[in-house]
Amino acid sequence: MSGLETLILCGGRGTRAYPHTLELPKPLLDVAGRPILHHVMEIYASQGHKRFVLAAGYKAELIEQFATQLPTDWDVTVVDTGVDTNKGERIFRCREHLGSRFFVTYGDGVGNIDLTRLIDHHAAHGGAATVTVVPLPSQFGTLTFSEDGRVVSFEEKPRIEGHWINAGFFVMDSRVFDYWEGDDLERDVCPALAKAGHLFAYEHDGFWKWMDTFKEALELSEIAERSTAANGGPPWLR
Repeated sequence: MSGLETLILCGGRGTRAYPHTLELPKPLLDVAGRPILHHVMEIYASQGHKRFVLAAGYKAELIEQFATQLPTDWDVTVVDTGVDTNKGERIFRCREHLGSRFFVTYGDGVGNIDLTRLIDHHAAHGGAATVTVVPLPSQFGTLTFSEDGRVVSFEEKPRIEGHWINAGFFVMDSRVFDYWEGDDLERDVCPALAKAGHLFAYEHDGFWKWMDTFKEALELSEIAERSTAANGGPPWLR
């Protein structure tokens, strides 16, 4: 089977989506009729990467059940990495299932990432890891107004240009494990890779959205349904 392995982090408790995560892990929350995790996997599968490692933890048995219902041409391995394990340690515990180059992403973020361009960018810089970054989205609407206080324009939750955030959609080589420190991906592992000169950024300016709360799941469903009606599919599929 062609394509790289994609390790998806889907073991957290999803406390920000409480109480909807009492019975389901957050990656299985519904977005437009399917779990958000299925949408994430479809981003990779639609671009030829159909080998998956699901780093499960909280309610891992439900992730395993979900995996049995996926397309038969997808190769899916579920690894129970522990309920309270940090994301960096989840990746480390899955390393035996990964090749010399692999994707890593979160189970609750979607974007129309061009994976071929991402891989090419990664190969060109020679580092051990690449992280996709997107412009920081504002939590609030912004407005401009004239000297007399008259509002000239209002923009709902604009991007804050010049500031970038981690969007997931990593590419890593197995060399990352030579520089691995700690068990927290964002606080330990990525800073250690950056200090070693092995972490590079790939800028993405297309669609991207993270689902952290149940409200955001509803927003993603609305976006997907509107886009499907107009364009035949959700905006995170190329």
